[in-house]
Amino acid sequence: MIEDYESLDALAIAERVQRGAVSPLEVLETFIALTEARNPALNAVVATLYDEARQVIDKGLADGPFKGVPYLFKELVVSVLGTPSTSASRLFAQNQPSVESALVTRCRNAGMMIVGKTNSSELGLQPVTEPHLFGATRNPWNRDHTPGGSSGGSAAAVAAGLLPMSHATDGGGSIRIPASCCGLFGMKPTRARITAGPEGGEGLAGLASQHAVTRSVRDSAALLDATAGPLPGDPYFPPPPERTYLEETTRDPARLRIAFSTAAPNGAFVDADCIKATEDAAALCADLGHIVEEAKPEFDFDVAQAGFLNVFQANTMANIGRATQGRLPAEGQVEPLTRAIAVRGLGLSSADYIHSLQALQRETRRIAGFFTGYDVWLTPTLATTPPRLGQFDTNATDVDRWLAKLMAFIPFTFLSNITGQPAMSVPLGVSQEGLPVGCHFAGRYGEEGLLFALAGQIERARPWIDRRPHL
Repeated sequence: MIEDYESLDALAIAERVQRGAVSPLEVLETFIALTEARNPALNAVVATLYDEARQVIDKGLADGPFKGVPYLFKELVVSVLGTPSTSASRLFAQNQPSVESALVTRCRNAGMMIVGKTNSSELGLQPVTEPHLFGATRNPWNRDHTPGGSSGGSAAAVAAGLLPMSHATDGGGSIRIPASCCGLFGMKPTRARITAGPEGGEGLAGLASQHAVTRSVRDSAALLDATAGPLPGDPYFPPPPERTYLEETTRDPARLRIAFSTAAPNGAFVDADCIKATEDAAALCADLGHIVEEAKPEFDFDVAQAGFLNVFQANTMANIGRATQGRLPAEGQVEPLTRAIAVRGLGLSSADYIHSLQALQRETRRIAGFFTGYDVWLTPTLATTPPRLGQFDTNATDVDRWLAKLMAFIPFTFLSNITGQPAMSVPLGVSQEGLPVGCHFAGRYGEEGLLFALAGQIERARPWIDRRPHL
């Protein structure tokens, strides 16, 4: 066991490996020991690849920036050869990929050890992680509460100290939601910053992104440096950054114009702990020399919400249809809520779907226009603190009622999926119950570098890496 392993971020582990202070095998055995001790109470890791990792060590790890660092992939979107890609669904429980995702290859080339897969909600639909296939994942800060979703397994694993960073995906907030619930840093990159190839093109009509949840800002930045970029033939990709993201984290940004708002754009109730964390973050940014004022974009929330739901409904049916030859799944093949969403998707006409995309693009222009006057928009990440387990019922079949509950929880995060803009949850708050509370910073399209610079400045002013749950 590496005694101070839990206090190290990924770059610190890699630095020790590079200078020979620890070996990759020692790192792997430490990860295994912690996972075997802690995961049974959390159910964060649902598949292990210990032997495969040992074999890779024997053959020789790539000499990259994360050489010898363990890494878990979420059980959604990406394909790791040799292990099923289940999407946390019984329907895909035996699905064996024929190709490996470019993101996985890039992580291997960066020197990482792929050590397993983490729990997700079924098809990534829920903002919690309680799939029928694997069972519920629990929050290390309080096991009666959710770690969020759909990347809850990854967030719980990192918060529990099993490893310093883990893969996550984000179609409506699924990087930032669990980052907020588990006290982690979560950056959703600009649309298409990381390729979905070779299997996919644009996930969820461009709403979906991939990256990670991390304990430090610099790990997130260096990881994006190592994994960003298109494949030939990708439908589109954002402009490249001016300098590395890791370099951005070391630079204080120029004086920024930061708008902040604590009111949910749909009028949903916002918990006092979430409001306080955002107001404190706004005050901190002002103390750091930025211009901070209360403001928010003007747009039609109902239109944005309706378009968002239609994209999810249609894509849910399309994803299921790959295994059912385009038919609805039989009862029990997927969770009742998933099937109810698919039924709605099957009933959506192609014209309705196109109209939804066009409506989302109109609202995108209105939201993005707000950022011509401001560099950053600060809000709570979530409208409430982490819910207790079971509050989002996978056996429900009333889609409209589910949507109302969803939007009462995530009225802020999904907007950046619609616009494709980068956004991050920064772990700055703590609820009265001692649960983490994230603050949400959204930036202009293509400007992850600016957000990383601001996050690095905030982290230096108010560090959080030593704030960990008692396990």
